[in-house]
Amino acid sequence: MTLEIASQTTDETELAQLIVETLNLDIKAPEIDPLGSLYGEGLGLDSIDMLEISLVVSQHFGVKLRADDEANAEIFRSLRSLNAYIRANSGP
Repeated sequence: MTLEIASQTTDETELAQLIVETLNLDIKAPEIDPLGSLYGEGLGLDSIDMLEISLVVSQHFGVKLRADDEANAEIFRSLRSLNAYIRANSGP
């Protein structure tokens, strides 16, 4: 049985590549399921990885992500949710 992953959008592929490079992951960016979990099970990232992603997202996209934001669980739920947050909160 083969698991199919959802297709990444162009923006999601760019974000996935940034995450792979930042965290030096042993996975190719297109292999990240945009609907799969980033934290814990799924991609297997931990809280330190999330801090690194927050920093690089802030630098690359100009979007501030705060450690005490109550929405973080939703923002970091998946590549797609993180990308949606970035797109909704970045400049024009």
